[in-house]
Amino acid sequence: MAESSPYLTATADAYDAVADLYADFARDSLDRLPLDRAILAVFAELVRAAGPRPVAEAGCGPGHMTAHLRNLGLDAFGIDLSPALIDIARKDHPDLRFEVGSMGAFDVADGELGGLLSWYSVIHIPPPELPPYFAEFRRVLGPGGYLLLGFFESEGGPVLQFDHKVTPAYRWPIDDLADLARKEEFVEVARMLREPLEDERFRRGHLLMRSGRTAAANTSSME
Repeated sequence: MAESSPYLTATADAYDAVADLYADFARDSLDRLPLDRAILAVFAELVRAAGPRPVAEAGCGPGHMTAHLRNLGLDAFGIDLSPALIDIARKDHPDLRFEVGSMGAFDVADGELGGLLSWYSVIHIPPPELPPYFAEFRRVLGPGGYLLLGFFESEGGPVLQFDHKVTPAYRWPIDDLADLARKEEFVEVARMLREPLEDERFRRGHLLMRSGRTAAANTSSME
């Protein structure tokens, strides 16, 4: 992954420029989103049940979601391209670890993570550039680790660029994102589509996937 890619620099610069405003907007955003909280809770329960491994939030912004994962019982840390947002995250949540970095190149060992949350962070990646990110997600997740994606869904259309308020972003068909993950041996566990609230423009998509890098199976079936 080329860390000097122009879209990475542009995304970091754009969020740096509005960091305080964005943080004020994001801090309490989950309070009115019970469905979003529900799928995050399912993600956390599955990760906890799979064993005590750390969880990364990719594109953590001001750290509110990383803190939410911690409150759900996970050993969570966050990374983000924007130094300004990481500064805010560290000030708001001094008990958590936050690092400046790209989700295309995690500074963790192969298979180190039990879970990975990408909450509206893949939306800024140009579609042709996205597949290597799923390969990196697969690399860092341990056997049976879980990946949860949050994104803007294209409502039956193709991948669409739109005028995100910070920097250009893309709406994805949920099946297309699931296919990209499947090519990296992720297995779909669940999906959720949420219609926009009155002050939201687009349908929200959520994909919960499990890494196909599972340890030797130890299951039985009554089928």
